[in-house]
Amino acid sequence: MKKQVKKKYLVFGLIAVIGLWSFTKPQNDKYFEIMKNIDIFVTLYKEVNAQYVDELNPNTLVKTGADAMLGSLDPYTQFYPEDEIEDVRTENTGQYGGIGAIVGDRDGKVTVILPNKGFAADRAGLKRGDEIIAINELDVRGEYDKASQYLKGQSASKVKLKVLRHNVGEMEFEVELEQIDLPNVPYYGMLNDEIGIVKLTGFTVDASKEVEKALKELKKSGAQKFVLDVRGNPGGLLGESVNIVNLFVPKGELVVTTKGKIEEMNASYKTLNNPFDLEVPLVVLTSSNSASASEIVAGTIQDYDRGVVIGQRSYGKGLVQRTLPLSYNSQMKVTIAKYYTPSGRCIQAIDYSNRNEDGSVGKLADSLKTEFRTTNNRKVYDGGGVDPDFVINKEKLSPITVGILAKDLFFDFGTEYATSIGEIGEIADFEITDQVFNDFVTWLSDKDYDYTTPLEKEIERLKLVAETSGELESIRTQLDNLEVAVKHDKVKDLNDNKDEIKYLLKEEFVTRDFLEEGQIKVSLQNDDDITKAIEVLSDLELYRRTLSGQ
Repeated sequence: MKKQVKKKYLVFGLIAVIGLWSFTKPQNDKYFEIMKNIDIFVTLYKEVNAQYVDELNPNTLVKTGADAMLGSLDPYTQFYPEDEIEDVRTENTGQYGGIGAIVGDRDGKVTVILPNKGFAADRAGLKRGDEIIAINELDVRGEYDKASQYLKGQSASKVKLKVLRHNVGEMEFEVELEQIDLPNVPYYGMLNDEIGIVKLTGFTVDASKEVEKALKELKKSGAQKFVLDVRGNPGGLLGESVNIVNLFVPKGELVVTTKGKIEEMNASYKTLNNPFDLEVPLVVLTSSNSASASEIVAGTIQDYDRGVVIGQRSYGKGLVQRTLPLSYNSQMKVTIAKYYTPSGRCIQAIDYSNRNEDGSVGKLADSLKTEFRTTNNRKVYDGGGVDPDFVINKEKLSPITVGILAKDLFFDFGTEYATSIGEIGEIADFEITDQVFNDFVTWLSDKDYDYTTPLEKEIERLKLVAETSGELESIRTQLDNLEVAVKHDKVKDLNDNKDEIKYLLKEEFVTRDFLEEGQIKVSLQNDDDITKAIEVLSDLELYRRTLSGQ
């Protein structure tokens, strides 16, 4: 109550102060415009709050206004009210207090999506697909937001969970809440007898130490060449990206320069430590969702011709953010600078909104690009992410597979069928049999999912063109007949895409037994980027020729 009164007086005080400033002769036109528009905003809010037909939630209304204002600047400048600060801390540090599992809403059910290996939920015995129906004897069925709050708390405290497991029934678990330090390197291993891979998924504190540890362990296992996989890595701490580059380039080398409005905030970041290895052949894998710190690593390795970049053009986020405290325990993450790789290029996408469906950078006219040169005089360009030395075009999933994924039906089938699969021994030896595939097809027969094939989309397009040109009625019968002729057949499409569906079923069941590590291992078995990386690293003449620009 006191807090509400205090807020009310604060708002009226702000209005009064702004009112006085409004009548003062402006010493600076810019600041006058700022004060004028704040005055307009406060007056607007006051009148909407007083006059609008329904009751308004002030927190929601102001958050909407703040989000719209900051969203007009760039996608990364954001406002966080007090109740979202825990999410900000997790994002920046990779740490949170909880049970150590991804929990989500599946058709109104509070469901364990993936326990984190070795953490409380995993140790207690929770499994992928378990439905949480009660927390500390409080029913949370259909109450995902409430459940999410109950699963957070002080470390060392405990929660009692009642879950419903398919083919088993109700089960009870006591799970300890603990500080969850998410790993930056969830997997590393050998691709063959001489090539090791390190999967890097974040850039939180100690990411570089995790990478170095993985590299040393792989070297002990016989690795003579390395793949650093930053595909899908959204970035994080700039300092960690510098330290990871430092593992492969000498001490004292420039990694990244930041430049912004406030001159004293501009900085150059150089490597500070002795490297792990200056000669070992290296491939960096990127994707359209590799962003920020990932792009610093890939771009700098490329600029120094220290390794070959393979995959897809990276996301194009060449901006630096800083988190600033605001009043009432709220925060703002604001873009303060752009960063530049050693060649001088900024990989920030010029047009924030020009993105493809998969989030990748839209096509940029050559006239808008600026050419830069690597150490070996190879051409590289700014304006939209890091272009790989070898671009691998990703095959799109079939429409029926996309339709199944959209309804989480691989997940649901896995939950119901897991006991039939039993415990998986070696991932490399596990395959989905025709029997399992056929059972999946039968299981899908009464499930609600749909999709549109390319031919069906083309007919829809023809109908639209015909309607626009006024000729639809004259050819409607032909188009309707054609539509019937090409209408998709689910069973046929399932069998036509059998290998693709078997692969996703394998990934689902392996994930249930081996969690994230298993998911990554399976993905590496059917991966065009990995195939190309092995090809390049196995042919040192091709590797050297690529880096020399020949």
